[in-house]
Amino acid sequence: MPGGRLTQQDRQQIALGLADGLAYAEIARGLERPTSTITREVMRNGGPTGYRADLAHRATERRAHRRRPASSRGADPAPLPHGRDADAVREYEELFTTVMMQSGLPKMMARVMVCLLTTDTGSLTASELAQRLQVSPATISKSITFLEGQALLRRERDERRRERYVVDDDIWYQTTVASIQSLNQQVEIARQGVGILGPGTPAAVRLENVARFLDFVGESLGRAAEQAREVLYTKAETTSGGTATSGADRE
Repeated sequence: MPGGRLTQQDRQQIALGLADGLAYAEIARGLERPTSTITREVMRNGGPTGYRADLAHRATERRAHRRRPASSRGADPAPLPHGRDADAVREYEELFTTVMMQSGLPKMMARVMVCLLTTDTGSLTASELAQRLQVSPATISKSITFLEGQALLRRERDERRRERYVVDDDIWYQTTVASIQSLNQQVEIARQGVGILGPGTPAAVRLENVARFLDFVGESLGRAAEQAREVLYTKAETTSGGTATSGADRE
């Protein structure tokens, strides 16, 4: 398969393929490129509905230009742990950030979240985040406040009494619980509207259908979250015989 970077003509072909509703794999075959290359290109440049070939090409040139001074300083960057490829990791982080932005997170909050998720320890201090992302401590503080409000991370103190920001397995359970609470609020407000607009009227019927749908989704999501937490994330416990068992083993 051809190597090297995507050309502007390649990007125009990608844009045409997206406009025609082609899958990433089909576009990739037409360009004789890996599907992952097309997926990464689209997701980091506006997604399938916002991709523009000229804008994507200029954005890529800007990113390449920003990286050149760093590579010409003479000193090689420190190798990443576990033999990771620095360029592959950077591209993955950019793609991950784009996906999280499309799910609703502002860009800086998405960058902080990705930084934490891709750190082996799963926790960093504010100064470590600021250094890794090359932004001010104030920017990190604002992002942390937002993410904490969304139940996407938690704070803890380390042995040096420094405040660390943590993402772990239980965060996803807590985030799901917060989503269910939001759904329940929507169910409640929809059912209030039924009484105000008059039961049986078209508007009230619509709101009742909304309430039933969200109520069902919330209950199903709650059951799934509890089951997943029990089966997947229950910490190993020591039995009376001295052996460790997990939630999955106890099923």
